[in-house]
Amino acid sequence: MKIIMLGAPGAGKGTQAKKIAAKYEIPHISTGDIFRANIKNGTELGKKAKTYMDQGLLVPDELVVDLVVDRVQQADCAKGYVLDGFPRTIPQAEALDAALAKLNDKIDYAINVEVPDDNIINRMGGRRACVGCGATYHVVFNAPKLEDTCDSCGEKLILRDDDKPETVKKRLDVYHEQTQPLIDYYKKAGALREVDGTVDMEDVFQAIVKVLGE
Repeated sequence: MKIIMLGAPGAGKGTQAKKIAAKYEIPHISTGDIFRANIKNGTELGKKAKTYMDQGLLVPDELVVDLVVDRVQQADCAKGYVLDGFPRTIPQAEALDAALAKLNDKIDYAINVEVPDDNIINRMGGRRACVGCGATYHVVFNAPKLEDTCDSCGEKLILRDDDKPETVKKRLDVYHEQTQPLIDYYKKAGALREVDGTVDMEDVFQAIVKVLGE
């Protein structure tokens, strides 16, 4: 069961990816985790990625695909995996498909967690982060006991720049331009499945489980 998670920033795809990984006992794989692991272990691919990252440059698609394909060939991926945050663009998707085809492999499901922009802006605008311990809250869904105060350490809670409406809107614009075309790409490939991300988190997960049980 090889799965790709799609959805706008703040749609909750990372949360659902972790739940899928736990239920089906397959790895939850993000490119950030792959970069960190390869750099920490000093692999050849990690060294190459680090040369770009140290210069503040984006790691080229070809190298990212090499890192991902190397990861999914490891023993813990024998039953499948959940890719979270990759691919982000059509060229990345095409390169990933080509690399997997050489291994007689392919993506089984591309699950799109569908949430309208207005919902995402409101959802992310309600997030609060602790300046002390980094704990996160939401003013509606997971409010602290005392307003603007962390339950864990008592420090002040703030609205991060990343979660301000104007920043979220910019991130959504980038998503619609670069990443949303992947929905059509995987629809044409017959792998796309869409779930309503506006409902309760557990209901979203049950919809995904239903899809995977097809």
